[in-house]
Amino acid sequence: MDAELAKRLVDGLREAGISFITYLPETRLSQILPLIREDPSFQLIPVSSEAEAVTIAAGAVLGGKQAACYLESTGLYVASYSLLVMGKQLGIPMLLVVGFLGDFADQRNHFLYATIGSGTVPLLDGLGIQHRLLEDGLDLGARIKDAVRTMNALRSPVALLFSGEFTR
Repeated sequence: MDAELAKRLVDGLREAGISFITYLPETRLSQILPLIREDPSFQLIPVSSEAEAVTIAAGAVLGGKQAACYLESTGLYVASYSLLVMGKQLGIPMLLVVGFLGDFADQRNHFLYATIGSGTVPLLDGLGIQHRLLEDGLDLGARIKDAVRTMNALRSPVALLFSGEFTR
């Protein structure tokens, strides 16, 4: 992802009211991390597991924050129990910022990711998590705001799946 697109993504998160972000580093969207780290409007929390990312973000939401979890699509499998219990059953909204590995538009697609990518959307559907695929930066800020408004209206996690030009 180029530097301008990374900046627009981070600006979109801030403008949508996200102030707390948990993350497990991955490669597709990693250019956003230094920008978030340098921005005083964000609290950035590194984790050792995607399930931990969801749990910590849920605690931040209960403490009054607008939270996001940044992870790659393989991490959705790891976090699925936490997403189901905390996100769906307890109704805790959070934004899932997902590097969509293995998608058709993934510019780094590889046999290691293709199978996982093909199961990402069915997994989200099975968990009852609304999602949107973003392949380009058109109206990025508005699309992030739409996702945050939806997560709060549904009282549920919502996923933005980043592929295409975000994976260069």
